[in-house]
Amino acid sequence: MPHAGQETFLRWKRLGEVIEKINAFGHALIKSTHKTTFEITRDECLTERGDCIIAVRADKAAKDLSKGFKDAARRPNAEIMVIIKADDEREIVRAFGSPNLTFTHPTDIVIRRSGYVCGRTVAIKADKAACDLSRRLIEKLRNPCQRVQIMLIARA
Repeated sequence: MPHAGQETFLRWKRLGEVIEKINAFGHALIKSTHKTTFEITRDECLTERGDCIIAVRADKAAKDLSKGFKDAARRPNAEIMVIIKADDEREIVRAFGSPNLTFTHPTDIVIRRSGYVCGRTVAIKADKAACDLSRRLIEKLRNPCQRVQIMLIARA
């Protein structure tokens, strides 16, 4: 029997969405305490100030996402689901796209609670920020060897 997160994913999959898969790693300095955003970055280093960053050494940034994903995310009323997985820990974040998304940033992907959009923004009006993510997941993400899989699923 699939768990709740898997059931949600399977339901969306049947509805014809576009999926992006991103691979990244944890880092010893991950805090995940930011109240309005969370970020995945291609950067290898993280400083104490990076309280929104949840994964580093990502294999994609905003500009690298597929045309299909970008087009779907830019549709009015587009819904975006973000699934963050590290071993057996999983978090699901629900957010929205916007016709104003530009997807131009070469190193970062940012998910925001607000409606603010810049080149780093991939989703807005999210139901969670860094501080809302499971502390069990964040503990895993503090291991630099921890592989992290992020799925971005857009449907309009």
